[in-house]
Amino acid sequence: MAATDKPLLIKRYASRRLYNTETSDYVTLDDIATFIRAGREVQIVDLKSGDDLTRQYLLQIIAEHESRGESVLGVDLLTDLVRSYTSQAASVVPQFLTASFEMLRDGQSKAMENMTKTNPLLKMPGFEAMRTQQEAFFKAMTGGLIPGVSREPQKGKPADDLETIKAQLAEMQDKLSKMGK
Repeated sequence: MAATDKPLLIKRYASRRLYNTETSDYVTLDDIATFIRAGREVQIVDLKSGDDLTRQYLLQIIAEHESRGESVLGVDLLTDLVRSYTSQAASVVPQFLTASFEMLRDGQSKAMENMTKTNPLLKMPGFEAMRTQQEAFFKAMTGGLIPGVSREPQKGKPADDLETIKAQLAEMQDKLSKMGK
């Protein structure tokens, strides 16, 4: 089994420091969030008791992102979540949320797949640039949840190079206007 097939084991010491057992160094919550965004499963355990603390730390990561203005969860959703802890909905909510995220990932994956399948637009000049732009848009809107879309910037290409995007868009518009004539 490859190292990436099993969860990355993070141990929490009594000092509350988090230790990456693969690289033998200390990590932060931001580091753990980066591992997860890269597609890695993470397991956080208390060194002394052996208790699984993964849920606690994942919730803390979400809370920190939300408090920094990186809001994904609206007030209505958060209110409903709080209500679900005190009602019969508590038994249904986890399955519903899991199924919803699976549907979102599957739908995004299929959308990307359909963009690259036998499509008459594939032969159109500038299509590759348009497809790249759509992938970047999906990635930006979903925080990199789309399987098959690189989560890391390509070598030699800045991730947020607005001028490159503008130039590609202008090139596509030019080619499309020439096709219409």
